[in-house]
Amino acid sequence: MKTDTSPLPLSDFDFDFPEELVAAAPAEPRDSARLLSMERSSGALRHLHFRDLASCLNPGDCLVLNETKVLSCRLVGRKTTGGRAELLLVAQIEPGLWSALASGLKPGMRLDFPGGAAALVEDLSPEGEYLCRFNRLDIGSYLAEHGHAPLPPYILKRKRPPDPADRTRYQTVYARETGSIAAPTAGLHFTPKLLEELAASGVRVARVTLHVGRGTFRPITSLDARGHAMLPEHYRMSAEDAQVVSQARREGGRVIAVGTTSTRTLESLARRPEGFGPGEGWTNLYICPGHDFRIVTSLITNFHLPKSTPLLLAAAFIGRERLLAAYQEAFRQRYRLYSYGDAMGIF
Repeated sequence: MKTDTSPLPLSDFDFDFPEELVAAAPAEPRDSARLLSMERSSGALRHLHFRDLASCLNPGDCLVLNETKVLSCRLVGRKTTGGRAELLLVAQIEPGLWSALASGLKPGMRLDFPGGAAALVEDLSPEGEYLCRFNRLDIGSYLAEHGHAPLPPYILKRKRPPDPADRTRYQTVYARETGSIAAPTAGLHFTPKLLEELAASGVRVARVTLHVGRGTFRPITSLDARGHAMLPEHYRMSAEDAQVVSQARREGGRVIAVGTTSTRTLESLARRPEGFGPGEGWTNLYICPGHDFRIVTSLITNFHLPKSTPLLLAAAFIGRERLLAAYQEAFRQRYRLYSYGDAMGIF
């Protein structure tokens, strides 16, 4: 399929949304979240709950889950002046040295955190990340005890203070390998019981790992959205899981990506010279309207912020007009939005 290179105005993916619909906390239980189900071929909508997911699936279909685990990488401490300091650790450069997102810092500042941890701000990178050197090499065990869940700013700044329960709820029930600085939020709605029920009904499950980095939520700044570049993120899929997907495809089952990160992993694997199969590496695949989907035939995702890369991926899957019309219907029906919000399924 020929790549579409026509202009893609970023302004076409802007919209107003009711501020009060931004979810401040997750649904409880997880699968009580609502599910806006869309038929991909016709655009027909159904209003369901996530616990009703089995009614959207067929025996032989294959769900693909991203089993990355979120690092509790948000630290709150104090500057030597007494002012508040907050870091979102993005990546480890070397033992003890991390790049971090923050505001109001300067190279040379010392930051103190609970439990005796401290960091020296060494530099500010061209990408706007601070290089912070900690007084301990193994920061992982410290974060496990003192770190906070890296909730999005629109929850932290507009909605409510952090809750210790976020460390559990901003995590899928099937998360295994720590490495993400944001949750693959489409998976937050699954419960162990729901996964068992789906398996009992004949739905296959395959797993991938894509560690969500800054690239997933990095803003698009170019007026032509095609000019955006994703930052690389590490992914992996085992031979066993790739075989589950391949068998489902051979037998006529749908490949249902749970989330945009699972989608990008599958589509990245399909674009290698050897074609789809197991693999591990780094991907900066940017999916926007005009993308030729080679593996994914259905998508479960949350509602996304205007002009964001996950929104453009969803628009690539069903078309901009149909997606934005579905969003307007979701607003009318008072669906809860964004990371802790409700889900949308495109089947």
